[in-house]
Amino acid sequence: MSNPLVLIVMGSDSDLPTMEEAAKILTDFGVPFEMRISSAHRSPKRTAQLAAEAADRGVKLIIAAAGMAAHLAGVIAAETTLPVIGVPMGGGALSGIDALYAMVQMPGGIPVATMAIGKAGAKNAGLFAVQILALQHPDFAAKFVAYRDKMAAEVEQKDAALQAAKAH
Repeated sequence: MSNPLVLIVMGSDSDLPTMEEAAKILTDFGVPFEMRISSAHRSPKRTAQLAAEAADRGVKLIIAAAGMAAHLAGVIAAETTLPVIGVPMGGGALSGIDALYAMVQMPGGIPVATMAIGKAGAKNAGLFAVQILALQHPDFAAKFVAYRDKMAAEVEQKDAALQAAKAH
């Protein structure tokens, strides 16, 4: 994308099915984004360059997804002053707990907003990105309110269906 507001970086193409959840949210809200693959360990110079150049390209925040040692979000946060949202990937010997700990235990001074492990975390990363962007984009704010209202209406509909089924 030519003018992305969000950069999604994942450590491996195996993370793509999970990170498509974040991409879907951004697409639904009309947020321009770009997805890239770069590894903190296998391509550290490329990763540092992506992070360092993001702000100059108009990116406002970065979503970083990785599993296992999960240093990607922290490496990116160290190379930029943009907000970084981390998404730990499931799998590996510890089912993603290692990735969660690696992201959430960043040293003071290099913050990474860390989401849940896996698809729920990727979805929430997209939503959190929209919330951050909504601070300066009223159209995203309005869409976010509508999204929340729709969720509430769906819960009410499901409860009404449950109550109607119990009445029989």
